[in-house]
Amino acid sequence: MSSNILNQFLSENLEDLRNKGLYNEIDPLESANGPIIKINRKELINLSSNNYLGLATNDTLKTIAKEAVDKYGVGAGAVRTINGTLQIHVELEETLAKFKHTEAAIAYQSGFNCNMAAISAVMDKNDAILSDELNHASIIDGCRLSKAKIIRFNHSDMDDLRAKAKEATESGQYNKVMVITDGVFSMDGDIAKLPEIVKIAEEFDLITYVDDAHGSGVLGKGAGTVKHFGLSDKVDFQIGTLSKAIGVVGGYVAGKQQLIDWLKVRSRPFLFSTSVTPADAAASKKAIEMLMESTALNEKLWENSEYLKAGLKKLGFNIGDSETPITPCIIGDEVKTQEFSKKLNEAGVYAKSIVFPTVPRGTGRVRNMPSAAHTKEMLDQALTIYEAVGKELEII
Repeated sequence: MSSNILNQFLSENLEDLRNKGLYNEIDPLESANGPIIKINRKELINLSSNNYLGLATNDTLKTIAKEAVDKYGVGAGAVRTINGTLQIHVELEETLAKFKHTEAAIAYQSGFNCNMAAISAVMDKNDAILSDELNHASIIDGCRLSKAKIIRFNHSDMDDLRAKAKEATESGQYNKVMVITDGVFSMDGDIAKLPEIVKIAEEFDLITYVDDAHGSGVLGKGAGTVKHFGLSDKVDFQIGTLSKAIGVVGGYVAGKQQLIDWLKVRSRPFLFSTSVTPADAAASKKAIEMLMESTALNEKLWENSEYLKAGLKKLGFNIGDSETPITPCIIGDEVKTQEFSKKLNEAGVYAKSIVFPTVPRGTGRVRNMPSAAHTKEMLDQALTIYEAVGKELEII
């Protein structure tokens, strides 16, 4: 029998979210997640995917994944530390280390798992973490799990970071102090000030930790934000995902050999969760090799990104201060944001609304994610639809 208290709690709060325009409707796809998708038997130009390079539907990767299933099976069958480490996992990690220009790497089941695993394996209640206030939810949860003192600094505010780093290190309260930042911030598309962060870290002997989920495959000719700034030997933890530009699923930590050795014996998702599937490991390895061999997809991504940004800005949309392909159209009001997204959908563009708690209240936006797989014709059609809907709702 269901609890009446639980039922009342759920009913009241779900209705409250719907009334405020904060309830997220899930739209199942009837197709692959490419530049054109099908939902409810309708084809839409897809501007909501993290599939930056179009690799999620790449024929070569699909073939590699099928071959891995034939060789290794559909699942690894165990956790990595028992007998779930297949040769393909070792090869994936070796390739990741080359890709990120580090001594070693360790693969996890998701990017979210990386932050839950790595932070809590190194930091504890006797430590402090300096965390950018706009860091991803997985970083926030990883920090909480560690039980370290969390000290938030204002977003990309280096004066605030320096002041709080000085206070934390000179207080004598903490054994270790870490500074954590996203490489690329997923809602606004701005890039972390890594050179300044590293300089402050060196001044106060901070551990450096960069989550580059939206930077790998995008910045640094594909190698990521850390490589973009030439800081591969200056950052202790490089976190990445295999689920966005790489086009598959999973995550990884890259760094010194000793760090990776420690994570293999102390990070709980590695110890207690079954390995990445053989197909995912094989496809990820091949995708990374493709990025190391050619920058063509990366260049096409940036070409499409700049084209879409220029078009939206010319129409009069507020696209914020994005420095990357992430292109928000900031509407503000949550209900109007939801309506804007719905009308775009009806007209032929799938651009999902992003509202609180993913972004602060009053900053609702439709986030556009152009990819290397979009054609100019697709982007032109999308811009035409944006103009019509934007004028209809008096946004532009």
